[in-house]
Amino acid sequence: MKHETEFEISFDGGPVPARQGQTIGAVLHAAGIRSWRTTRFGGRPRGLFCGIGVCFDCLVTVNGTPSLRACQTEALPGDEVTSG
Repeated sequence: MKHETEFEISFDGGPVPARQGQTIGAVLHAAGIRSWRTTRFGGRPRGLFCGIGVCFDCLVTVNGTPSLRACQTEALPGDEVTSG
């Protein structure tokens, strides 16, 4: 059995627990964070939708790189993730 490494990432300035191999989307979902952006028109909440990288509902900024799909981006120790 492989031992999972636990670590933290930062989301909008707060610590969020993560495990090796999880995507940022999985980390946020496991922490109870279901939405982190809103639609341009109407301001409706968005987070994970398709979960496979087809849509753009889960976009986040990771370590200063904008517009990454949270469902496709692996969480790494010390990642600074923002919803903006």
